[in-house]
Amino acid sequence: MIRPYVTLISEMTVDGKLTLKRGLSSKIIMGLMDLESQKFLHKKRTEFDAIMVGSNTIKIDNSILTNRLVDGKSPIRVVPCSDASIPLDSNVLNRDAPTIIVVSRRADAQKVQMIREKGADVMVCGDDRVDLSLMMERLVERGIKRLMVEGGPTLIWLLIQRRMIDHIVLIQIPYIIGGDSTPSLVGGPGVDSIDQVVSTRLTDFYKVGNHLITEYDVIYNSK
Repeated sequence: MIRPYVTLISEMTVDGKLTLKRGLSSKIIMGLMDLESQKFLHKKRTEFDAIMVGSNTIKIDNSILTNRLVDGKSPIRVVPCSDASIPLDSNVLNRDAPTIIVVSRRADAQKVQMIREKGADVMVCGDDRVDLSLMMERLVERGIKRLMVEGGPTLIWLLIQRRMIDHIVLIQIPYIIGGDSTPSLVGGPGVDSIDQVVSTRLTDFYKVGNHLITEYDVIYNSK
């Protein structure tokens, strides 16, 4: 399969949480990041051709996904949204950076047209749901060789399932939130047995401001 090199970069608390409660914006805990770590995240964005989040993240966080704190170009914004239900007032539909909304063939044609009128590119991949493999191939055809993924948990799970994440960079926020249903880094149904777990190899660790940064390569089994 042809696809970009994919790096997951995410901030999370010491106990692996992304927000305070399910349905609340992750921007709440991002507000706990010091300026040095915020600049680190924005600098990372400049190193990639494109940045991707799931449509639910856009609906909850209304993410901007641009570089605003350091010198450098903002990446192309990519949002898989099978039914084209992304709100038309979403920040990713502004003209601060190019945006690709990836939909399936079942998406409402009128919604697709309204998204295009906002200035975004719409890419159709798949019949009922976005075909992630086809999407990746199309992104490469558009010159995207390095793709950064920022979330959310459902999209990350789908990418892990399909062996589409190569490297992980975690920005640890030094707080504990707890909560049985509070979203963590990876969502989805999870694995059923120990032989299904995905291995990682620690490649680096360092401190930025008051935050620990850890980096991992993802190692998939041979099955």
